[in-house]
Amino acid sequence: MNKKLLTSGFVAAVAAAGVLASVAYAADGLTVVSWGGAYQESQRKSIFEPFNAKTGTAIKEEEYNGEVAKIRAMVESGTVSWDVISVDTPTALQGCDEGVLETLDYSKILDKSKFLPGAAHDCAVGSDVYATIFAYDSAKLPEGPNSVKDLFDLEKFPGKRGLQKNPFVNLEWALIADGVEPGQVYDVLGTPEGVDRAFKKLDTIKAQVVWWEAGAQPPQLLADGEVVMSSAWNGRIANAIKEGKSFKIVWDGEAPDLDLWAIPKGTPNLDKAYEFLAFATSAEVQKDLAPLIPYGPTNLDAVALVDPELAKTLPTYPDNLTTAIPLNPQFWGDNGEELRARFNTWLAQ
Repeated sequence: MNKKLLTSGFVAAVAAAGVLASVAYAADGLTVVSWGGAYQESQRKSIFEPFNAKTGTAIKEEEYNGEVAKIRAMVESGTVSWDVISVDTPTALQGCDEGVLETLDYSKILDKSKFLPGAAHDCAVGSDVYATIFAYDSAKLPEGPNSVKDLFDLEKFPGKRGLQKNPFVNLEWALIADGVEPGQVYDVLGTPEGVDRAFKKLDTIKAQVVWWEAGAQPPQLLADGEVVMSSAWNGRIANAIKEGKSFKIVWDGEAPDLDLWAIPKGTPNLDKAYEFLAFATSAEVQKDLAPLIPYGPTNLDAVALVDPELAKTLPTYPDNLTTAIPLNPQFWGDNGEELRARFNTWLAQ
């Protein structure tokens, strides 16, 4: 959506000053946008601070919740103040299709063959592999859930559930809980009847759902006892466990996905953005992220550098992938807008 033109002389002058200030700052540093919380803290220690130390380029950090609309508004208005953005796969595909992300020149980053399959996109390059899982507090549920079906079983496990305020993964889990095999999920979800079936299953727990929007919320919801179990990103739960929480991750139905780095079209710092991407995706840098938050590297050379015991806690560990959902980013790139609109309507009913 284009920003409205401002006609007031005073307001226009203030706006222009703001843009100039933004550009002036960008010339001296790099604005990197990520997801906040424990994840961004781990990026700060393993990427941002070392990059600053090596290049002298200051990193200005910002946070967002993955909204393509924010990127689109900047690009369409010609006031791009973000230089590098952490995106998920659907956002990378949508942003590329809409032309609001730079098409990447991998000769300035790393050869595509050095990345895990599916990690080197036209407009985004994989930074790490994370997973949407669900978790519970074993101190409160000693005989805790162990399957996606348990997440939907209010009789066996009464109480509130935390779910992300997003159809992504929730619709897949609803179908799995309703008896669909993980490998068949998108065949079913790709039909009107399948979508109806997923929402009908979500209806069965809707009254008991606490909806979260930021990654830091699920561990807090569990710790406060506001929910008996919650979906979450695996790294947020792992960090809470490190801090002494008695949480347990349920790997059944894990939805592994990529975090990727992208560059918004029109950044005034394109060369520095490429320098950042090359640094952040190098094997030596990627191996330093996993000890801080258990997300797997996308650089194939980094995989061998991760401690074998630590590897067992990553979404990419073979045992954890046994019942994983084979996520289909293209499906969400093609259907995400429509399904999100239906999801928001469903929430309001």
